[in-house]
Amino acid sequence: MDLEMVMQELEALGKERTKKIYQSNGAHEPLFGVATGAMKPLFRKIKRNQPLAEELYGTGNYDAMYFAGMIADPKVMTEADFERWIDRAYFYMLSDYVVAVTLAETDIAQEVADRWIASDIELKMSAGWSCYCWLLGNRPDGEFSEEKIAAMLDLVASTIHDAPERTKYAMNNFIYTVGLSYLPLHDKAVAIAKELGPVEVNGNNNKTKFLNASVNLQKAIDKGQLGFKRKYVRC
Repeated sequence: MDLEMVMQELEALGKERTKKIYQSNGAHEPLFGVATGAMKPLFRKIKRNQPLAEELYGTGNYDAMYFAGMIADPKVMTEADFERWIDRAYFYMLSDYVVAVTLAETDIAQEVADRWIASDIELKMSAGWSCYCWLLGNRPDGEFSEEKIAAMLDLVASTIHDAPERTKYAMNNFIYTVGLSYLPLHDKAVAIAKELGPVEVNGNNNKTKFLNASVNLQKAIDKGQLGFKRKYVRC
């Protein structure tokens, strides 16, 4: 299938209600409003196709950009490719759920994520922290430096309250993910989550909400999910 055919298929799958939900979360035109699950039959037809993924991502259409992440081949993507993708990710559903997820399937994931975390650019920072969440929730604990992850927890503890809004979400999720999925630092993550307490963020329409890694972590532990690792990062 070529770009035009895929765009036609995506447009046919679009729903006005889904489109409005995406827009309420920060998406803007062009977009069709395609539910993620509705894309899966199309993905099964195309599978991995990096050239087509690049064309789709380049359209600026949110649904096309999301689908690009589904069919991308991370093994052939370079650091320059990921920099280009993150620069075009204009809101968190792209930075954290397309770019960060795709990056998490590469061998350069930590190196690139570290650079984004240190960038002071909100969505790059968010993508960097989110990438570590995808990594920690999927890869064996032995693939990570305990000293490094501990230092990252300390960084979150000292900076989260003053971080940009979307970065707060990703940092909060990082504490939760370390506590749940990275057993060597479970106790440290639990202690930091308790110490931080609720983290205030401005949600949609500037409505204040509070994130609480401690409460969510305890809920997951109570459900017997301690040590959870997902089999796949992407679908």
